[in-house]
Amino acid sequence: MANTNSRQKFTLEICIDSVASAIAAEQGGAQRVELCDYLAGGGTTPSAGMISLVQESISLPVHVLVRPRRGDFLYSSAEVDIMKRDIQLCRELGVAGVVIGALTKDGDIDVASTQELIEAAGSLSITFHRAFDLTRDPFRALDQLLALNIDRLLTSGQQATALEGIPLLQQLQARAAGELIILPGSGITPENVLEIVTHTGVTEVHASVRRRVDGEMVFRKEHPPMSSHSPLSEFEQLVADEAQVRKIRQLLNEL
Repeated sequence: MANTNSRQKFTLEICIDSVASAIAAEQGGAQRVELCDYLAGGGTTPSAGMISLVQESISLPVHVLVRPRRGDFLYSSAEVDIMKRDIQLCRELGVAGVVIGALTKDGDIDVASTQELIEAAGSLSITFHRAFDLTRDPFRALDQLLALNIDRLLTSGQQATALEGIPLLQQLQARAAGELIILPGSGITPENVLEIVTHTGVTEVHASVRRRVDGEMVFRKEHPPMSSHSPLSEFEQLVADEAQVRKIRQLLNEL
């Protein structure tokens, strides 16, 4: 599918964790994907094999989440080194950007660690992820990111969903003043995307819009489970829903 981003006012980024979702995102009209692993835990760094095959399977820019584990965003020196090595691998694999985030124990942006990750990324596009939503002062955090020359901030406006976060998203968009792209994410659907973009003034949105897909296993043994706490059976996957991606794209194109 041809990338028509130059003719479109809004950029739609789809969060994915599989090749199937990557293809669905492109066919649905997305302009970019954020590639992750373990979305049930908020996302971690995908494998080199996953990154390379997604790159081969679609023509869209691929931004890779660089996060060594689930949980909080206070990282040890060893974990920062892991992220730097993963970023180097992303560069070698030719991705367009990386998605990073690190906080101090007091809930501010970890400026020193973030600067190390930025330097490791070189010319790659840099998105600071929703670690921002756990900062104690969003305006101080935004100022820190502006000083670091981050390209983009993925945020729900420090609420459970971007829809609920509209008031803060509005303020962040105004304060960033075009120096940093505010990328709303969390719970964005065809039903609420227009309300979010019209009330905040943003030009990019981030969505998952996944659907359940039944697996092809014929012999099915439900016990023992292969994960500790799973809302899915072992015979289902969550895959990006091409129809919902396309609907969001169509709605944005009409603005």
